[in-house]
Amino acid sequence: MSGTFLGIGDYAVSNEADSVLKTYLGSCVAVILLDPITRTVGMVHIALPDSSLDPSKKELLPGYFADSGIAVLFNKMKEYGFSEKSHKLIVKLVGGASVMSQCDVFNIGLRNVEAAKSILKSMGLHISSEDVGEKYSRSVAIEVDTGKVTVSSPGRGQWDI
Repeated sequence: MSGTFLGIGDYAVSNEADSVLKTYLGSCVAVILLDPITRTVGMVHIALPDSSLDPSKKELLPGYFADSGIAVLFNKMKEYGFSEKSHKLIVKLVGGASVMSQCDVFNIGLRNVEAAKSILKSMGLHISSEDVGEKYSRSVAIEVDTGKVTVSSPGRGQWDI
């Protein structure tokens, strides 16, 4: 299988059966979209909740922010044949941990999760499964041919969502 690794702010869409999209997450959030009709998957690696924090960065790296990242991923799915009228996306959410310290005053992980959920809801998209929060980092991979989403964390093993 060929793999595409997403760094912070990256997004990717694939319909190649032998492909895997993967990333590593701490306080960042991965939003995963699956279209079972076109057998297309997409993922965005979000670092911050709101692009108003840095509009110039939004232009260079739209996936860095929840508001611009989810929009660009959704539009990219359309380029691969997703149709809002006839298809129903499967949406999964991973990450948003509080990994910085015991007193994470900025709560970036929580704010990322809340922003992603709010944006997805405003788009009429329902999250089918999630693995968010807690105090541990995760990696996530999605197999294009099966749509299987696997999450793992050091010392905690791996599980599917």
